[in-house]
Amino acid sequence: MRRLYNKLLASLNISGRDLAVFLLALLLAFSIWLIHNLSLKYNDYLTASVQAQCNIEGHANLSINSSDVMARCRATGYKAIMSDIKARRRPVTVNFDPSVMRYMEDDLFYVLASDLTEYAHLIYGDGVTLEYYVSDTLFFRFPQVDHKKVPVHPVYSVSYMPQHISSGELEVIPDSVTIYGETRVLENIDKVMTEPVKHSSLSSDIQGLVRLEKIKGVRMSVSEVHYLLDVSRYVEMKVTLPVTVVNVPADRKLIPFPSKADVMLKLSFPLQEEPEGLELKADYDDFITSLSGVCPLVLSGETKGLISYEVDPVAVNCVLEYR
Repeated sequence: MRRLYNKLLASLNISGRDLAVFLLALLLAFSIWLIHNLSLKYNDYLTASVQAQCNIEGHANLSINSSDVMARCRATGYKAIMSDIKARRRPVTVNFDPSVMRYMEDDLFYVLASDLTEYAHLIYGDGVTLEYYVSDTLFFRFPQVDHKKVPVHPVYSVSYMPQHISSGELEVIPDSVTIYGETRVLENIDKVMTEPVKHSSLSSDIQGLVRLEKIKGVRMSVSEVHYLLDVSRYVEMKVTLPVTVVNVPADRKLIPFPSKADVMLKLSFPLQEEPEGLELKADYDDFITSLSGVCPLVLSGETKGLISYEVDPVAVNCVLEYR
C-alpha cells in the first residue's frame, strides 16, 4: 500500500512538501466556508428546556421540573447549534412574573405561549429572532412551603445639619414581607431587618432602595424595599405653661408642684402660626399607680408645624387632698 502511494505521488509529480501545503490550503478553505455558512441566518425549529422561577405565595420559588418549548426562530447557524447544545446540557432558568403564571391545581401551574414572547431572549439567548412558538403551554410544579408575613424593621443612622431634624421615623415600603421556609425556622422569626442606611449632614428629604438582610434557610417575597425620611428645618421656641390635672374624682383634689413647667418646642420653618391652645397635663391615674407620687407631664393641643418638644421638668410631684 505504501509503495502504491509513493508511485501515485511520483506520477503526479507531488513532493511531500507540496502535499503539506495542499492539505493546509484545503483545511483553510474548509474553515472559511464553514465560518461563512455558520454566520448566515436560517429559519429553524429550536427546542429549549425551561425551568421556571417565580415568586408565588405559599410555594417554592423554583419549579422541581422543567418543560420543553419549541419555536420557529431565525438565527445564525452558530446560534442554532449553540442553542441545541445548551438544551441538551441543562434547563434554562427563566424568572417569570407571577402575573403570567396561571394556577391549575395543587402545586401545578402553567404558562401560555402567548405570554412567552417577552421571554424569548432568556430562553434562546440574544441574537435569535422569534417567529412563533410551536408549544402552546408549559407546565411547572412548585411545591408548597410554609410561610408567614412579618414586619420590616429599618436599620439606619443619620445626622443633620444645624437646625434640621426628621419629622418622623424612617419609613419603608412595603413595611412587611412574606417569608418562606421550614416551620422550625419560621417560628423563630418575628421581623426582618434592612441593611444599614447611613446618611450624614442632612438638610432635605431622602429616599432610596435598601436590601433586606438575608436569613439562612429563608426566602423572602422581596429582596429590597424603598425607604424615605422627611427632613425639616426647624426653629426652637420656649414657652412656660401651667400644669393642669385631669381625671381627678370629684371628692379629691390633686395639687402639682411646681405648678408650671417650661416647654421647648421645635417647629417647622418657616413658622406657620404662633403656638396657641397648648396644655401641660398631669393625669390622676398616673399618680395613683406611681409609688413615689410623681406624675409625668404630657403636652396636649395641636399646633401646625410642631415636630417635637421637651418638657422641663418632665414630671411633677403631686399632693392629694380630700374635700
